Amino acid sequence: MSENPDAVGVARDDVLSALLSTIRLSGSLQFCFMPTGDWQTDAAPSLANLSAKASGTMPFHIVVEGRCWLKTEGEESELEAGDVLVFPFGTGHQLGAGRDGTLVLPTRDLPQKPWREIPVLRYGEAAQGVRLLCGYLQWDGLSFAPLRQALPKLIHVRTRAANDGDWLRATIRQMVEEVDRPRAGGVSMLPRLTEIVFIEILRHQIMMAEPRSVGWLAALADPALSRCLSLIHDDPKRDWSLEDLAAAAGQSRSALADRFQAMLDTSPIRYIRDWRLYLASVALATSGQPIAAIAYEAGYATEAAFNRAFSRAFATPPAAWRAMARA
Repeated sequence: MSENPDAVGVARDDVLSALLSTIRLSGSLQFCFMPTGDWQTDAAPSLANLSAKASGTMPFHIVVEGRCWLKTEGEESELEAGDVLVFPFGTGHQLGAGRDGTLVLPTRDLPQKPWREIPVLRYGEAAQGVRLLCGYLQWDGLSFAPLRQALPKLIHVRTRAANDGDWLRATIRQMVEEVDRPRAGGVSMLPRLTEIVFIEILRHQIMMAEPRSVGWLAALADPALSRCLSLIHDDPKRDWSLEDLAAAAGQSRSALADRFQAMLDTSPIRYIRDWRLYLASVALATSGQPIAAIAYEAGYATEAAFNRAFSRAFATPPAAWRAMARA
């Protein structure tokens, strides 16, 4: 099967579209952080007071004005206005300006919720400093292993340098406007704008990342596998067989199975099962469908079989997963 770059690109876009259409943040929090002078945050900030699911949080920072530095895992980098950072796995990090500055603890200084307006935390008395929009995101998409393995510990996008960053910068300006000029519904609007920014950041990361020899990104760049993944994501409810997928990919069944195993460390049928279970997790969190109906759509003949498979994949029974999402 000869490689057709256009066909590979279309298939990759189909897979990304299917993935991005499922993204819903299960929680988020935003606040404005305005330190001046020399300052630094805790190297291991606690998010325990921000979320009931602190272990699943993704801290983010948007530099609105000024400059500061970032230290993470022994490396330091300079940040400037327009930079957006997301830590998909909650990796510990430190922000600051100058050297040996005053320790500030914004996550501990936040007022108790509920909030009528977005909190603004100011530190220091200097005339100028840095301004950041900070907070956390909760997204259960990391439970889909192929995507989790494709993401880095830090996603850093410089919107001023990005060729397609105009509308992203405009969205960030709207977020700042919601903080500066509080209006009715602003506390509800900001999480939605944050979700839009996150989706674009995630898409940018996947599109710009260099494919490796193995993993999900490598599979998306492989003509045979990208075609298979496109078919699976386009119609996950279909009763796919290895023969169907092999024929579509122009491969023998054994060759396709070997290719899946080598690049994705799984089989085509198991990949389908995992994607269906992930879609089931989204349905449980965002819809009122009966669990039995979700089980049927996920390809399980009985609710009991679905409960067992879901519990193995997510370490939580479906009913408990739904209850946590609603809480």
